[in-house]
Amino acid sequence: MNKMSLEQYKGVYVFAQQVDNEISGIAFELLGKAKELAAPLETDVTAVLLGYNVKDLADQLAEYGADKVIVVDDPELKDYRTEPYAHALASVINEYKPDIMLVGATAIGRDLGPTVSARVATGLTADCTVLEIGDFPLVAIPGKEDEQKHNQLLMTRPAFGGNTIATIACPNTRPQMATVRPGVMQKIDPIKGAKANVIEFNPGFTPNNRYVTIKEVVKAVSDTVDIMDAKILVSGGRGVGSAENFAMLEDLAAVLGGTVSCSRAVVDSGWKPRDLQVGQTGKTVRPNVYFAIGISGAIQHVAGMEESDIIVAINKDEDAPIFDVADYGIVGDLNKIVPQLTADIKAAMANK
Repeated sequence: MNKMSLEQYKGVYVFAQQVDNEISGIAFELLGKAKELAAPLETDVTAVLLGYNVKDLADQLAEYGADKVIVVDDPELKDYRTEPYAHALASVINEYKPDIMLVGATAIGRDLGPTVSARVATGLTADCTVLEIGDFPLVAIPGKEDEQKHNQLLMTRPAFGGNTIATIACPNTRPQMATVRPGVMQKIDPIKGAKANVIEFNPGFTPNNRYVTIKEVVKAVSDTVDIMDAKILVSGGRGVGSAENFAMLEDLAAVLGGTVSCSRAVVDSGWKPRDLQVGQTGKTVRPNVYFAIGISGAIQHVAGMEESDIIVAINKDEDAPIFDVADYGIVGDLNKIVPQLTADIKAAMANK
């Protein structure tokens, strides 16, 4: 793209994921971040809503910060399928020319985002943890100061297995695209009674051999609490020792009114299901209190829980990196400490 064509691209756009005509929480989180990014650019925020009979969801998006809502409403978009959704979003991008396009790193977004970025011939940074507007390169190269570009989307994500943090820009093509995992960005307090400025758009859909047919949708029934919603998490790592030993953590969680979560090592060992995993390849959580029990604190795990209000670490290794992020640390044998802690809290509550 030449400079002139780059300047045609304006506005911060968010893919407003909906499933079964219910907007996913990630859409509201992305709108919160989009409002932040739009301010220094002096531009507005647009939500892109794809689906069938979804127009009545647009006001919710306005309440969470969308200045405009582009609605593509078509029977072909009733259930998520890669081809019609990619066609719809790529068509919106080509028609309205957003400067920035944010997509949630959900199962849907991880499929849709890269497909669309390839179609519109731009880059995509996946699994971003920080997004901000700034200069690129971050520091001007001596003698090439005039080549430094301003008002770029700086996309930060863990790289090389989480051992370093990379800041990535997309200076020469538009839109600048990023996927962001749920739980990382913060939604705004809703603007009650906000009404959406709706733009209806339909590029036309012609089913081709890439349109799959959905034979059946099987919904898994889960009675577990979503760890992303929990206020208190009691999280166990490899140091817990066995699936049976998690009973101690369950007891502690029960007296606190909390939920049990775990590290990747626990899932890999088959002790707990993946939907309880915290970390870079699991979920990002922000509870009021996070107990890290027998968790060494690898950077991949810390990326998923460092925003917790209070972090309490229990580990027998005093040099474990988890103590670097913990507000409170106990060095010792978790098999003795956890039952004692549970008993003490129980006793304290009984004396209330």
